Amino acid sequence: MCGIIGFTGNLQAPGILVDGLQQLEYRGYDSAGIAVNNGSETKIVKTTGKVATLREKVEATADLAGTCGIGHTRWATHGGVTEVNAHPHVSGNVTLIHNGIIENYKELAASLKTKGFTAISETDTEVAAMLIDSLYDGDPFAALKEADKALEGAYGFCGYVQRSSRRDLLHEKCKSISSISYRRWFFHRF
Repeated sequence: MCGIIGFTGNLQAPGILVDGLQQLEYRGYDSAGIAVNNGSETKIVKTTGKVATLREKVEATADLAGTCGIGHTRWATHGGVTEVNAHPHVSGNVTLIHNGIIENYKELAASLKTKGFTAISETDTEVAAMLIDSLYDGDPFAALKEADKALEGAYGFCGYVQRSSRRDLLHEKCKSISSISYRRWFFHRF
């Protein structure tokens, strides 16, 4: 099962995210990654294998600083165990991590391709990021509500939108295989 962590505050996010992912190692995973935003740009560090390997890559990444970020440990369901398929994924303004399965991601990817969106990974998460980005017009909550109408499956997301005019912890109803449940969406303004 995937592990998800998000952080926003006054402290530097990279170490906090990696420490948090290390606490989630017991859940099992095959790759890990973090995205950190410094207020003007997002940097992503991903790897296959253990969080210890991610920590080494994070420590070796120049200028990886910021007080907001997200982290993820992945157990591959769609796509192989590769750095490209590891989370986080970015599409335009949207940086996203995901736990669950989006059952109709292939159909959505085909539809989004006609609008100029092309996935580089084999994951349903990147398709979700592309969908949310395609619907984003300055209001992340509205984009999420519209995306939820198109997504089928059981899922939870954590992510942020670059150049958002809102700074909220957003809640949104998402479809679940067994019932309608609430999932939290973490979004931060830059």
